[in-house]
Amino acid sequence: MPDADGADALLGPADIRELAAVLGVRPTKQRGQNFVIDANTVRRIVRTADVRPDDVVVEVGPGLGSLTLALLEVADRVTAVEIDDVLAAALPSTVAARLPGRADRFALVHCDAMRVTELPGPAPTALVANLPYNVAVPVLLHMLATFPTIDRTLVMVQAEVADRLAARPGSKVYGVPSVKANWYAEVKRAGAIGRNVFWPAPNVDSGLVSLVRRTAPLATSATRDEVFAVVDAAFAQRRKTLRAALAGWAGSAAAAEAALVAAGISPQARGESLTVEEFAAIAEQKNAAS
Repeated sequence: MPDADGADALLGPADIRELAAVLGVRPTKQRGQNFVIDANTVRRIVRTADVRPDDVVVEVGPGLGSLTLALLEVADRVTAVEIDDVLAAALPSTVAARLPGRADRFALVHCDAMRVTELPGPAPTALVANLPYNVAVPVLLHMLATFPTIDRTLVMVQAEVADRLAARPGSKVYGVPSVKANWYAEVKRAGAIGRNVFWPAPNVDSGLVSLVRRTAPLATSATRDEVFAVVDAAFAQRRKTLRAALAGWAGSAAAAEAALVAAGISPQARGESLTVEEFAAIAEQKNAAS
C-alpha cells in the first residue's frame, strides 16, 4: 500500500491492467480511451503544465487515475470530470487507497464534459487533461468558455490536433480550432508524447498543447459568437476568397467585400491568412453597417 505522502502512489503498467481487470474495463474507441501507463509521463505533464501548490485543477477524462494522482501530489485541489459510469465510480476509491492524505482534496463530477456548467469547490485555475481524441477540440473550447478563471491549460491530444491548435496564420493546418483557441489564449506546442506510454497503444502520435489565457480579452466591440460566426464561414469554404466565402454570412458577396475593405482586409485574401484580431475587425464592420 502506498504511503500517505504519495510515495509509490502513481500507477504503473501492472497497476493499470490490474485495475482495469478488476473493474472489467476495456478501453473503447468510441470514447477515445487510451490510458497512460507511465508514471514519468504524467509527472512530465504536471511539470510542463506548471501546476502549483495553490492551483485548483480541473481534469477531463481521468480514466483510471494516472494523471489524477500526479496532479493531486502537487495541486491544492483536483476536480475530475468523467462520463464513464464504471470509471467515475471507481476513481474516488483509487485516490483514497493510493493518496489517503490527499483524498479530501479530490472531487469527482460524473458528467459529460460538454455539459458541465459548474464545478464544486473553489473556481478552477488550471485545466490539465489527456483529452479523448474524438472530442478534444470541442471539450477544450467549452471548458475555456465556461470557466474564465482557468488561467493555464495543458492538454494532451492527437499530434495532428496539437498542430492545428497551435498553428499560426499562413500555415496549411491553420483553421477553426487555431483561431478559436487563440481567442482565449496564447497557444503553443509544448512537446511530443510517444505511443508506448499508453494502453492500448494508439496508432497515432500525441502532442502537448499549452494555452495561457490572455491577460485582457481581445479588444473588440464584437461578441465572441459574432467573431466565431465569421471564422466558421471563412473556413467552411477555405479554398475560396473571403469575398466569396463570407457572402452567405454577410448577405451577399458585395456586403462581404464592403465589410472586408472597411476592416482593411483584401477581399481576395483567404481565411487561413487572418489573425483572430482581423476576424474580429470583420465582425465589427458588419455590425457597423447594419
